[in-house]
Amino acid sequence: MDDCIFCEIVKGSVPCSKVYEDEKVLAFDDIHPMAPVHVVIIPKEHIATILDVSEDRMAVMGAMISAGREVARRKGIDQNGFRMVINCNEEGGQVVFHLHMHILGGKKLQDGLG
Repeated sequence: MDDCIFCEIVKGSVPCSKVYEDEKVLAFDDIHPMAPVHVVIIPKEHIATILDVSEDRMAVMGAMISAGREVARRKGIDQNGFRMVINCNEEGGQVVFHLHMHILGGKKLQDGLG
């Protein structure tokens, strides 16, 4: 995807503060954090939304969750707790249309549902 900021980050064209990387995913600090710890995890392959994860690409979801666990450990929020969030489409709060998961923690999070 030519105009996708997350694809540019994966390519290395746009810098990021990398927290974790493996063959399937990349995790980096969010540039507009909404909590003391706010990390974004993206698949290296461009997938627009969670609805676009086909059965043959489902392994990327497991890779994202595994990365989230490791990010929580590295950031020191694994013991006290954290939130994993995937927004989908505009009304679900998705702003960048490249599948991504937010890891939020470092303080007691408010119930922002509804």
